[in-house]
Amino acid sequence: MTKNNDNIFSKIPENIGDILKKQGILEFRPSQIKSIEKGLFSNSNNQIVCTPTGSGKTLVAELAMLDTILNKKKRVLYVVPLKALASEKYREFKETYGEDFSVKISVGDATDERFANEFDVLMLTSEKLDSMIRHSRHFLDDVGLVIADEVHLINDESRGATLEVLLSIFKAKYSNIRIIGLSATIGNADEICGWLSADLVFDEWRPVELHHLVLAGDELNRYK
Repeated sequence: MTKNNDNIFSKIPENIGDILKKQGILEFRPSQIKSIEKGLFSNSNNQIVCTPTGSGKTLVAELAMLDTILNKKKRVLYVVPLKALASEKYREFKETYGEDFSVKISVGDATDERFANEFDVLMLTSEKLDSMIRHSRHFLDDVGLVIADEVHLINDESRGATLEVLLSIFKAKYSNIRIIGLSATIGNADEICGWLSADLVFDEWRPVELHHLVLAGDELNRYK
């Protein structure tokens, strides 16, 4: 482990650091380092993590999730735009953390009141979250963190309004619930951060170099 990563581990709660090491995570990517240095563990500020696909945004969300569940003794909502993505994240988190705490998913059309008290982390779509808030006034009582994956879809014409309303509700009525927004493609990240009173974690590092090519006739040319 490098000196830089030793320094980062010193800023992570010991119990979470132990979990990372058991998973074989001994080094951090730039966005993860920036998030930790901006107070992922040392304060409760909202964060918007805007970095390319594959750059490690999900681990930032997992770190905040672990701290919320294990150290703050609060529940976590993981909000995604699509049922398929909720199912994917559920399988991943269930496999990784299922033995340590309760991972649930709720994406059906019917409101299930049981989830009001029977989860540590709950995967759901923004539409499902909207429904559950409306049908259970105690649903958010023990929630400490909301992770909004693909938060740039707030600008989506068909589904963005629901997410915008939800984030507005958290901002206005549940300011004690932390918001971590994840996106690879926010064009106005500063404005969203201002709206949510969030710290911006921005980085352009990506695991695979990105090339821009232009096809002209039968020739493929690199775009400069």
